[in-house]
Amino acid sequence: MQGNDLKKNRGGIYLLLHILLLVYAVACIFSKKAAGSLFGTRQFFLYYGLNLLLLGVYAVGWQQVLKRIPLTAAYAHKSITVIWGVVFGVLLFHETLNFRQIAGVLLVICGIVLFSISDREAGHAGK
Repeated sequence: MQGNDLKKNRGGIYLLLHILLLVYAVACIFSKKAAGSLFGTRQFFLYYGLNLLLLGVYAVGWQQVLKRIPLTAAYAHKSITVIWGVVFGVLLFHETLNFRQIAGVLLVICGIVLFSISDREAGHAGK
């Protein structure tokens, strides 16, 4: 992609990035499920296989994203997986949410927003 095409598609690239980061977070769920399963059982291999499949999709997608945006921008957004971890922990694993986790989630969101603003002002977003 060149110049204007890249700027027009920047939102799509960041949407793809966040979908891939969600895929990565879901892979972590399967990893946790596999770790809780007895080694060698069908359940273990199912969870472990799904984990590997999703990590493969993520790896290919991550490389495609990196062709279109700088590594620093992509990696700054990767911290969103912390938020997904908290959400999945509460919803799927019935973990309790405490003040420190809420503060951490807010800090991660602030960091992503601040990086995105500074990156855009510096003229690096989408290059």
